[in-house]
Amino acid sequence: MIERPRRLRATPAMRRLVAETRLHPADLILPMFVREGATEPVPISSMPGVVQHTLDSLRRAIAQAADAGIGGIMLFGVPEHKDATGSGATDPQGILNVATRAAVAEAGDALVVQTDLCLDEFTDHGHCGVLDAQGRVDNDASLERYRDMGVAQAEAGSQLLGLSGMMDGQVAAVRDALDSTGHTGTPILGYAAKYASAFYGPFREAVQSSLEGDRRTYQLDPANRREGVREIDLDVAEGADVVMVKPAMSYLDVLADAAAASPVPVWAYQVSGEYAMIEAAAANGWIDRRRAIEESVVGVRRAGADAVLTYWAVELARWLR
Repeated sequence: MIERPRRLRATPAMRRLVAETRLHPADLILPMFVREGATEPVPISSMPGVVQHTLDSLRRAIAQAADAGIGGIMLFGVPEHKDATGSGATDPQGILNVATRAAVAEAGDALVVQTDLCLDEFTDHGHCGVLDAQGRVDNDASLERYRDMGVAQAEAGSQLLGLSGMMDGQVAAVRDALDSTGHTGTPILGYAAKYASAFYGPFREAVQSSLEGDRRTYQLDPANRREGVREIDLDVAEGADVVMVKPAMSYLDVLADAAAASPVPVWAYQVSGEYAMIEAAAANGWIDRRRAIEESVVGVRRAGADAVLTYWAVELARWLR
């Protein structure tokens, strides 16, 4: 035999030397939940090890994240009160904007503080936009709320706005609002190819979602691959500085397509259901937890993600270091 690929797998040092995909702490972003009115961190039962933070525990966790060397954090707010238009999302004293100011002050230059720009955590109906008289999500009326939310987050100090609502034209609308108010330097992460996935289940507990029904009229159909690339192209054309594929695990083909075509960085979100499945299987002794975590994130990077949002960001970064 002339071809013996096993030669390059013989030792750990050799495997490390010829690895095609590498993980680095700076490629990892930690999603974090901040709960208004909480006096101590609240465990999320479907996501073992993940909590809804108080402002104080948020600061401590950010210091730990910075020490681990990860690239950034993504903040989600959990308000005490909700209404039809998600007014808490644009209130300067709303939990997400308050948490953003606290996070920026704590992180300094060590992390990129990012914020989720979507109404679902703040609406009493749980949808990502406002509803019309027939109870349908009104795309263009929602864009007006996104414009105001974008400006509020930029003024709170957010260093990257994560537009996750999946309304048509959302990137263009928020970019115009930011530029019109002097926030020309605030970048946008477009959740461009965000699918209507069953793997968001534990996240609904994490943000105490009020959703009734589903989001299939605005999030992508899991059956569609080309449509994901179309959404990526649209967000880039509208001014997105980074684009997202979400979830990661079931959409590696879409991620690979996006990475091959996009002129801007492409990120992927390893969502709550992906996290919960590995944690549950590991807790039952069915899989090796550390190997499964590492392999799952390597797979996302191998498919083309420049960075990965994962709830294991800090733990994985410590292993890497």
